[in-house]
Amino acid sequence: MTSTSPRNTIGVLLVDDSALVRQGIKAVFQTEHASPRIEVIGEAANVADAIATAHQLRPDVVLLDIRLPDGTGFTACREILKKNPDTRVLILTSFINDNFIYDAITSGAQGYLMKEIDPKGLIQSVQDIAAGKSILSPDIMAGVMRMVRDGGPQEDKQLASLSPQERRVLALVAEGKTNKEIGVALDLSDNTIKNYLVNVFEKLNVKRRSHAAALYIQAHPEKK
Repeated sequence: MTSTSPRNTIGVLLVDDSALVRQGIKAVFQTEHASPRIEVIGEAANVADAIATAHQLRPDVVLLDIRLPDGTGFTACREILKKNPDTRVLILTSFINDNFIYDAITSGAQGYLMKEIDPKGLIQSVQDIAAGKSILSPDIMAGVMRMVRDGGPQEDKQLASLSPQERRVLALVAEGKTNKEIGVALDLSDNTIKNYLVNVFEKLNVKRRSHAAALYIQAHPEKK
């Protein structure tokens, strides 16, 4: 494998739009005495930079978040592996559902982890991925089996209950827009947007914008 890292070092590219998250992961790799040693050789905060940096640095492992400002980690994964087929991709995210797992695997990722993992578990997972293993916990594997059984991902029935206007509002929430920005985009008042969101949250059975946005992205992974 061509890589910028020495033979006894695992070169990692961190892809996450949060600088704080990247800094924390780097600290884990720097403080833990892993063998082989794990070295962060590059960072990226969006899909475009991830693809370009991976092509330039040819890391052994890409640690990749799903939600990025200009697209999804699945898009980045496909493009990175298209140019660097020897690179291994490990999804590290705060979101878990069957569709995300299915998309990760079909995009070519070799592992899927939650950000709640402990430092030693993260280090071991990166080492295992670099060694050619796949990382899927039993609960994630159960999700994969459900997908196989059901014939692929299906749009969440809760989303199907939304009106066209509620979907438009939710789509803009998923883009990270504020209520004021959504109101400007749809030529509606702030109070009207708030009312739409109350209905959306109730229909989706969620309490937070982030959860509602995640459900939308799950059904429309390319529309972030």
